[in-house]
Amino acid sequence: MLKIYNTYIHIPFCERKCNYCDFTSLKGTDNQIEKYVNYLLKEIDIYSKNYDLSEKQDTLYFGGGTPSLLPIDSLKRILSRFSYDENTEITIEVNPKTVDINKLKEYRNLGINRLSIGIQTFNDENLKVLGRIHNSEEAIEVYNMAREVGFKNISLDVMFSLPNQTLEMLKVDLEKLIFLNPEHISIYSLIWEEGTKFFRDLKAGKLKETDNDLEATMYEYIIDYLKSKGYEHYEISNFSKKDFEARHNSIYWENKNYLGLGLSAAGYLGNLRYKNFFHLKDYYDKLDKNILPIDEREELTEADIEQYRYLVGFRLLNKPLIPSKEYLEKCEILEKEAYLVKKENGYILSSKGLMLFNDFIANFIDD
Repeated sequence: MLKIYNTYIHIPFCERKCNYCDFTSLKGTDNQIEKYVNYLLKEIDIYSKNYDLSEKQDTLYFGGGTPSLLPIDSLKRILSRFSYDENTEITIEVNPKTVDINKLKEYRNLGINRLSIGIQTFNDENLKVLGRIHNSEEAIEVYNMAREVGFKNISLDVMFSLPNQTLEMLKVDLEKLIFLNPEHISIYSLIWEEGTKFFRDLKAGKLKETDNDLEATMYEYIIDYLKSKGYEHYEISNFSKKDFEARHNSIYWENKNYLGLGLSAAGYLGNLRYKNFFHLKDYYDKLDKNILPIDEREELTEADIEQYRYLVGFRLLNKPLIPSKEYLEKCEILEKEAYLVKKENGYILSSKGLMLFNDFIANFIDD
């Protein structure tokens, strides 16, 4: 029986869907949230019959949506299904508008030891454009409250290449970010996802994409600036202080197994990659029949697993990827083309490979 050490739990509820967001998120009442948690526990129970969930978890991650909307009792019920201790990295994503100092204290009491706070930007006008429900003052206040109650591992999520964002505006965001001094920073460029309000506004001419050259300049500035402030650029979009890399997210990039629970959650168990149903009705219907709510499944061959190792592994910038014999020649060619740098017995991305990652990684995607 396969042992599970890492678990992702999706909470799909939000106060309001952000204009750029294409994740599965719904506005939920207290009763709807309670019903969802009951079904989530049922999903865990079904998995426990086929997989060993009794092992102490290395990581537990509550993502969303807005998992900080969950009542404390609901979090307690979910966590009770797992074995964990103070060495388990337990992360919850937090929207600054949905927590207060008492909820943060309760998180600490439950054993949650890592927060991922969705700040996105400190510019209030840009926050309104993004459709965020908080302002910059509230974000800073929540961060300070988290410190006050004892959180020592905080990740701040920030976006760049926003509509009408200038390099100077980005610099101000980064200065405010560094002043807070978080252990971890996730920083992503805006992606114009089809089906979002942003995408519709783009097509209607109400919004404009950032110029490619400006976006590249922004990314280069971010890297240089954060490195100069003592942060390690350990993954394409992630920076951390020493020993504060995101352990849970690293399992994705290291191609390790993890259990994905909840609406539209993805998981990777043994040679199975899967994704749950997108709609609540389908998710509930399957669980009512004591069937796992898996919508898409892919049984991987050894060749598939090996290929995927490169697709995700090269995102890590401080861990050389050692190619198998089958992929060695490809890596040697990419080194000659200056996409890769030889390090120890393996390869890592060069600056060129980092800036042109999509072009680079296409070499590992089957036609």
